[in-house]
Amino acid sequence: MRRFRCDQPPIEWSLRNRFLVLCGTLFVIAWGFRALYQTPVDAIPDLSENQVIVFADWPGRSPQEVEDQVTYPLSVNLQGLAGVKTVRATSMFGFTFMTIIFEENVDNYFARTRVLDATELLGDACRRAWCPSSAPMPRDWAGCTSTTWR
Repeated sequence: MRRFRCDQPPIEWSLRNRFLVLCGTLFVIAWGFRALYQTPVDAIPDLSENQVIVFADWPGRSPQEVEDQVTYPLSVNLQGLAGVKTVRATSMFGFTFMTIIFEENVDNYFARTRVLDATELLGDACRRAWCPSSAPMPRDWAGCTSTTWR
């Protein structure tokens, strides 16, 4: 007595139609090579997020004082910018380091100018111990720009 298995009909069909199986296999291989050569490849892919880094320097202050006087007002002010996805900040002895991550559709230069405008407006309202300055943006930093406060 012969038992029926689920995989028997496809195998039997493949054994009876070897030419069609061979043609189908060659077609799939050729289609794979075509897709491989037509896929655009970037030499150095930009996998980073669109972000602006703000460094605010306030020497001689404790991390709590930097957090209260610099980091919190800056982060609240920067969260209201158009296209901002996330604001991350770290306060340490005498300085704060902030990363503002923008949506993917926001241009790097647009994001940088918005952050500079917002920090300069906040700089007028805060203590005169800070002096906003802009760090140069290298060409190889496609997804990241930097702003320095001293």
